[in-house]
Amino acid sequence: MRWLVGWSSAAAAPHGRRGGSRATTNGARSSTGSADAYDLRASARGSHAYGTDTKGSSGSSGSSGTNRANGNHGSYGGPGPYGGFGSYDGLGAPDGLGSHDPYDAYGRYGHAPHTAHVPDGGDGVLQPVGAQVVWGDPDPLWAVGDWRPDEIRVVEAQPGSRLAVFGCCGASDDELRLGLIAARGGAFRHLTAWPGSYTAVACVGRRLTIAADLAGVRPVFHTPWAGGTAYATAALPLADLVEAELDFGHLAALLACPDAPEALGDGTPYRGVSRVPPGHALIVRDGGSREIAGYEASTSLVVGAPPVDPEAAVAGVRDALVNAVRARLTEPRHASEHDIDGRDPGPVPGMGPADRQRARGGPAPGVGADLSGGPASGTLALLAAGLPGTPGTVFGSGAAGAGERLLAVTFNDLTRGGAHRVPHDSADAEDHTAELERAHAIAQNPRLRHLVVTGGEETLPYADLAAGPLTDEPGPALVAAERHRNRLTAGSADHFVGAGARQVLDAHPARLADLLLDRRRRHLVRPVAALARAEGQRGEGQVAGRSLLVPVTIYRAARRLARTPYREGVEQTAALMRDGGFTASAFEPYPDGGESAVDASVAALTWCRPGPAARWLTGEALAEVSLRLESAAQARPSVERPGERRARAALARSAADHRVLEQAAEIRNQRLHAPYFDNQVVRAARELPDALRVRPGARASVLRAALAGAGVHDLPAGWGAPTQAAHHAALRAGIRLASDRLLALFQAPLLAEAGLVEARVVRQAVQRVARGEPLPPEGIADLAAMELWLSRLLARRGTCWTGAAAPRHRAAAAGVHPDARYERSLPPTPR
Repeated sequence: MRWLVGWSSAAAAPHGRRGGSRATTNGARSSTGSADAYDLRASARGSHAYGTDTKGSSGSSGSSGTNRANGNHGSYGGPGPYGGFGSYDGLGAPDGLGSHDPYDAYGRYGHAPHTAHVPDGGDGVLQPVGAQVVWGDPDPLWAVGDWRPDEIRVVEAQPGSRLAVFGCCGASDDELRLGLIAARGGAFRHLTAWPGSYTAVACVGRRLTIAADLAGVRPVFHTPWAGGTAYATAALPLADLVEAELDFGHLAALLACPDAPEALGDGTPYRGVSRVPPGHALIVRDGGSREIAGYEASTSLVVGAPPVDPEAAVAGVRDALVNAVRARLTEPRHASEHDIDGRDPGPVPGMGPADRQRARGGPAPGVGADLSGGPASGTLALLAAGLPGTPGTVFGSGAAGAGERLLAVTFNDLTRGGAHRVPHDSADAEDHTAELERAHAIAQNPRLRHLVVTGGEETLPYADLAAGPLTDEPGPALVAAERHRNRLTAGSADHFVGAGARQVLDAHPARLADLLLDRRRRHLVRPVAALARAEGQRGEGQVAGRSLLVPVTIYRAARRLARTPYREGVEQTAALMRDGGFTASAFEPYPDGGESAVDASVAALTWCRPGPAARWLTGEALAEVSLRLESAAQARPSVERPGERRARAALARSAADHRVLEQAAEIRNQRLHAPYFDNQVVRAARELPDALRVRPGARASVLRAALAGAGVHDLPAGWGAPTQAAHHAALRAGIRLASDRLLALFQAPLLAEAGLVEARVVRQAVQRVARGEPLPPEGIADLAAMELWLSRLLARRGTCWTGAAAPRHRAAAAGVHPDARYERSLPPTPR
């Protein structure tokens, strides 16, 4: 995992001392480095491969092998001698930087101490484990993890004003400087308007501005510390810094209402560590005042507002997607160490050359993409392969000798058909075959090199619960990390995935209420008719005429939501959670997901609703969540439309799940790129009119138009067919095969010790789902992922910080004992 961390304190920080030779942190001797020892300039983006030593890159910091010594730093691993960071290879100077003094380093911005003095006047030094300094006191900033040289760019507009950009950013040096000049005047929205996925930190004097993205896949966290504010792009380092305990109220809200911002608020699993909401920025002035400011204009609620031109909106989405893909393709190509080395360890019984390369680890060099057969991943693969002058692979490296072809990876789940078939609930083998045929047809593109990765029962969710890294936060992706890692291992060093397309481009069912608010009832005809047809096809042999009731059912639910005020709707959900009948019906058939599209749409036509795991929580945990809901509804009344608000919440939840997936399935030297989560793509998609969004097949039609604008017209039959049922069926099949391991996991769970669940109830739910009863498998995934995350968090040793002044205790040192429980968050008293 890669993250950045820094702080701004009101206390005066003493300057480091200049000197000759001093002992480094790991005991080695070094002398003061040369000028520009850590000069990360925006122009240091020449062609080089990660892990190699490429000379001649203008303005680069030494060689392109800068991060080799820090390659394992910052990856959240299992318990190890250096805390939750997995493997560790020292804290000395990275290769290519030259020797440096641990207390002094002189860069382009003058004095930049490699370790910062504690602002509260302590006599020790404090720094993150495996950190590389970006700039030093009085407001130090570090980058932690195996950052590539081209992923950290620093520009300066004038003395005292500097901008650091972390990640993939398609802006040029001049554009970065213009954005910094705009941020000096307070227009920090410019820092989020470039193509790519990145985190921008602007430092103007002692005013720091750190912008979170619109989706939430690149969040920003902050906490009060040492009379100022510490911030990071991960919550765990800040929790270690302030020795925070677990916030069980937030954990209960994650299980009870995972997609409700009213329940989650700006909290994190750690008490005292807060999250900057998506679309907002953290502004810290002089280490003292702290402000959370939004940078997006609110949507107009005027009924008579001029309508948006659908063609112009679709063209905007097309341009944003093309720019997002181009931003990745114009970055330097990267490869793993074994691709550069090229040596094979020799014959291994039962393993071919490809198997031996995969066992050595590391992705293929260059750029690749998922190709599942769906429109989201297919669009990215075709765009990446079709843009001129941007080859997908490093020419002549590894097995991908054709330098112009882009590696497309398709995962074939053998449990969905053939001799290994596991009986799924609603997954159809014919749909799976059609999906693979679409992927094969797309792969006929001459600029694609197709690779099919197969997986049997060993790749189902819950197949391997013992292994896995510690992620920053819990998420359902933890139970399926091995499944994704099996596919991503065969991918490329820079790999495109289609995550987020459904939440960014599709219409949330609650947008039907927005159409009623705008008095555009005629636009409900097409989506309601599509639901009726789907219900009629599904209802063959069932109660005749059920599909005739679909229009009335949908219209009533949409009208009820449109007429329900925000506060009343949230309070209704809070009252439902306190109702004893809610937990009493824990094992009744689940109507909210997987049963039919109509049931799911009706359940989604609410301001707020419980999650799939809520039915198995204790009454005390549900009561705490209900208090959170009521408090938020009274303190922060919403003026947004219900559909718009629910869509934003669903996007934030999807981005959080993808962030957990990136960390749980992380492969060394590989970067996952999800362009649909980019700021510019999200902005362009929000301009799509609701009438266009709610049409059946809207996402496929928008992506088809995007491909047509890029010159791709020949698409396979069935383009845009839904594929979401496969995930639901895989979860159920995984529970069926791993029921014994799940029962052992919940024999004496930490969740029960924390008072969130009763172990007996969860074990009974696992047994019933394994027997095929219509209960939500997603709820079991949420509970199992939370239990795994808690066990890995409490089992780690050490902290994310080092130095004489490092905290003696780590986050969640008190565990889940009752004395570490949270205080109740009561609703505010009316004035």
